[in-house]
Amino acid sequence: MEKQANHIINEPVTLDAYRWIILLLIPFVNIIVGIILCIDMAKSFGKGVGFGIGLALLGIIFWPILGFGSAQYQGPAAGQGTPVPQAA
Repeated sequence: MEKQANHIINEPVTLDAYRWIILLLIPFVNIIVGIILCIDMAKSFGKGVGFGIGLALLGIIFWPILGFGSAQYQGPAAGQGTPVPQAA
């Protein structure tokens, strides 16, 4: 029974991932989806929309800043509209 409950809880997450993958396969739509995913990645690390656009357009500069900088992963904060509590 527990295995079925986990499947029900995780199903929306996996379906959403499949939707993003399918959208990335469509020409020209994949550019917009890529920018949206970069913005979501930036928000998950506590950065703003401008940093997300920088990830998409100037990735050679912004990805190392995100990876080697002081940014901490705060969870999937994108799209939830609720502030993520900061670690003390």
